[in-house]
Amino acid sequence: MRIHLFILSDLDPLGLDDPVMWGFPGFPSFDANLARWVLAAEDICFKNSVLSYFFRLGKCIPITRGAGIYQEHMNEALEHLGNGAWLHTFPEGKVLQEDAPIRRLKWGTASLIVRAPVTPIVLPIVHQGFGEVMPENYWFGRRPPFPLCNKRINIVVGEPIEFELPKMRQMAISMSRKLHFPSKGWPSISYYGLDETAQRCLYMAISEKIQNVMESLRCLGKSFLK
Repeated sequence: MRIHLFILSDLDPLGLDDPVMWGFPGFPSFDANLARWVLAAEDICFKNSVLSYFFRLGKCIPITRGAGIYQEHMNEALEHLGNGAWLHTFPEGKVLQEDAPIRRLKWGTASLIVRAPVTPIVLPIVHQGFGEVMPENYWFGRRPPFPLCNKRINIVVGEPIEFELPKMRQMAISMSRKLHFPSKGWPSISYYGLDETAQRCLYMAISEKIQNVMESLRCLGKSFLK
């Protein structure tokens, strides 16, 4: 069994990217069983019972910003990965519109890759143009009431990212012996011998690799728009 994980650069003002971009040809957007699960910000998508019901129907998993990588619903995401589902994450952890280099990634995506029962297929995706669909300063410093039409959206899908996790784990354990970080109270991943410091080293290495791949895709996407 192979399990799957999308990762997406969040260059989008209002969360339009996740529902809109899957309409490209060949993607099974109308098959609920094949549709992706997605990590969604609790303070945006789950503010009340109506929104919570709507986004839960859309296979969204509530994530609390700042609550760390071991919060309750990360276990739900791992469960779906373990069942062979597609999971969609935004590793930058923030919505932005400016076209700037990919920033340092949050460690949530890396932790899912490490803790998944089978190493997932990691598919990097970068998009550009959604900021033109819902620009932040469209009318007197406000966004338009509805998405704008006839705007060019560029979606770049990269090759799957491969991780040599056994080798990366050993390197992280070796590095961790020389380092010390204030404890966050993370549980050890005992079956791999990863204490909290080793986990940090491993998550940093995985996140840096993803960041470099996504920055290359961002630059490639910009060349298509010239």
